[in-house]
This record gives sequence, C-alpha cells and structure tokens, in this order.
Amino acid sequence: MFRFALGNLLSRPLRSVLSLLGLAIAIAGMVGLFAIAGGIDRMVTRTFEQIPGLLVQQHGAPIPIFSTLPAAWAEEIRDIPGVAVVDSEVLSRANVIDGKTIINPPRFLAGLDLEPREKLSRDVYRENVIQGRFLRLDDRGSDHCVVSKTIAEEFDKGVGDTLSVNGFDFEIVGIYQTGSMMLDVNVVMDLETVRAAARVSSESVSSFYVEPDGTVEKRALKAAIEDRFRDRDLSSTQSPLSWFMSLASGAMNRLNAGSTPQNLPQLRPTEPGDESTVEVRMAEDWSERFEEFSGDLNLFLSMITAIGLAIAVLSIVNTMMMSVTERTTEFGILRANGWSRGHIIQLMAWESGLLGICGGTVGVGIGLIAIRIVNWKWADRLQLYAGPELILFGILFSAALGIFGGLYPAWVAARMSPMDSIRRG
Repeated sequence: MFRFALGNLLSRPLRSVLSLLGLAIAIAGMVGLFAIAGGIDRMVTRTFEQIPGLLVQQHGAPIPIFSTLPAAWAEEIRDIPGVAVVDSEVLSRANVIDGKTIINPPRFLAGLDLEPREKLSRDVYRENVIQGRFLRLDDRGSDHCVVSKTIAEEFDKGVGDTLSVNGFDFEIVGIYQTGSMMLDVNVVMDLETVRAAARVSSESVSSFYVEPDGTVEKRALKAAIEDRFRDRDLSSTQSPLSWFMSLASGAMNRLNAGSTPQNLPQLRPTEPGDESTVEVRMAEDWSERFEEFSGDLNLFLSMITAIGLAIAVLSIVNTMMMSVTERTTEFGILRANGWSRGHIIQLMAWESGLLGICGGTVGVGIGLIAIRIVNWKWADRLQLYAGPELILFGILFSAALGIFGGLYPAWVAARMSPMDSIRRG
C-alpha cells in the first residue's frame, strides 16, 4: 500500500510538490514562531542556573535598575541567619558608548562591591572571564572595567583599550561571556566608580545580591528578609520612580491650589506597613514570571500559526480532491477487483499522510536553517531555540494534518460504487 500510494504521488509531481511546499512553509513558520518562546525559556533557565543566590530589590520594581534601597540595609541583611554574603549593587543605563547613542539593545553600568564580591562561592562574571582578568580589590575607585564579549565586539575593543561611557573613559581589564543576553549587556566596575559616573548617592544602592550559607531553606530565608524590612519607610531614598512621582505630586498640588479640591484627586504617600518594602526574588521566581509571559506569547503565536496551518490543510484537501476526480475510473477498477471501501480510504490516507510527513520534515528543516541564520545575524538581540520536542511535534503534527486533510476526499472516493466510478470516468 505504501509503494502504491508513493507511486500515485510521484505520477503527479508538480501538484504533489506544490501541496508539500504549502504545508512545509506553514510548519516552518510554526517552528520559527515557537522557537521565540523556546529561546526565552532557554535563556531564562541558563541565566538563573548561573545565579543561585537571592536578589533583594525595592518592592514593585520590575528589574533592579528601577529599584533604590538604602545602602545601610546591607548590614542588617548580613545579620539574618542563613546569609553568607551580601553584595551591594548599583545599576545605571549606559546612554552613550564611544559617541554612539545606545537605545536597543540596552547596555548598563553594573557597580559591584568588590570586597564581599570576592567572598562569593559563585560569581557569574568572574567564572566567565575569557580574556584578561576580573576586578580585584585594588580596582576599587579606579577606572577599570570588565565588559561583555558582545560589547567588546560591537565597539571593536580589547583588553587594555579605553571605552567611553556617558562621557567617562574606562580601561578594559577583562572580557566576559556568559552566553545569556540578560547578562552579556553590562560594563562591570567598582561600586563607587558607577556611583560617581551615574551621580548616585553613596547612601543608596539598586539591589543586594545575597548568597545563602545553606543552613536555611531558600524560601524561608526569602521570607525572613522580607519580614525584616516590612515596615520600613523609603521616602528618604529617591529612586527614578519616586522622583517622577514627587514631580507629579508637586504639579498636582500646584494645580490644586488654583482649583476646587473636589474636582481633583489628592495624592497620598504610602503609609509604612501598607506593603512590603523589599521584594526578594529567587531563580524560581524569575522563571515563573517568564513562564507567565511565555504562556501569553504561546497563545498569540498559536493564533498566528493556525492561519498558516489552515491554508496548508486546505491545500492538501484540494490536492486530494483533484486526485479523486482524476482517478475515478481507477478506483472503480480497484473496487471491481476486490478492493473494499476501507482499502480505498487506506490508500488515500497513505497518500495524504506521506504529504504531511514529507511536508513536516522539509518545514522543520527550513525552520532550523532560519533559526540558525537569525541567531547568527542578530546574536545580541535574539536567541531562538527549537528543542527536540518542538522538532518531533512539528513532524508528527504535519503528518496528522496531512491525514486529516485527506479524510474527506477519501470518504468521497470510497462511497462510490464500482460501476458509478467507471461510468463517471
């Protein structure tokens, strides 16, 4: 039956190839689109596998660069049972690098407290230095920096070269590469150097990186840190968000002075105790947030893919219906020679199934080639990934679509009697 079905498809090569390509393009599109979500999941997993500690940031801040906390809180966090090391971090956006305005992809100045940083058992930057060296204690207050390989290649820099960031010159002493787009965006330097360059107060930091000592379970340690700072007041710590809100509040008050109070809302600062002051995130928390995003993205991608797949199925239905119309006499002769209706349906299912399998295989191949090209061309912006599960699903799903597309034509071919088939032919 397989050879018979294959021979029928090869006897009409142009029509079969066109139908196969229609399905292949749809499957390639599906693989490419879902590789976006796969790339995000893989990037998040790889990133947080390298960062096993806890991140303490301002409550409500989406990422640490929008967070501002008092620097003195580092000592309180160190006193909490289960904490081994606390590294204070200051993050600032790099707006101009070597005279080039940076918009997308974003780049950041990452200031680290080098003394506690050396005590970390795992340091994602130090572990991934590929040229030069990482920062040492004698680099405190200096203009030395470590940059990602992506940034070094973008600006054609090497160890010993000078990199200008936001109007300040820094000497590159090392180059790192983590393989994660979330981490390979930083110019890493001493905490005080970033404070001076970004004009950040010495009394504030963006976040704290906490390495547990292993004596307390991570979720229990997370809860302990959040409880310690639950009723704190951050009004004296000015963050970009709070700075904007203060401007908005001032403008609203000035506007209220010349208008009736009942027509305009009054802004009320958050009272201590209304909500947690800090938010502690583990690798699992970041993964859960990205999984929620990926779920919405998968839904959107499924809707787009469904359009292409529907067109591909209609193409298969059209091809098989044309085949039934042209082979009416052939089916009648087969029925007259003892073939049952089930045999006719089986033959048509084999033909449409072969179209589906071949279309899926070709489509997956096209999708993988496209993914490699995208990852090579835009390595610092996109990282698509098609895992074995997606590849297998693409081929099997294509085969199922092919068989499904051939069901109606098979039913049409099988319902005709042998004499009707010969007479119509």
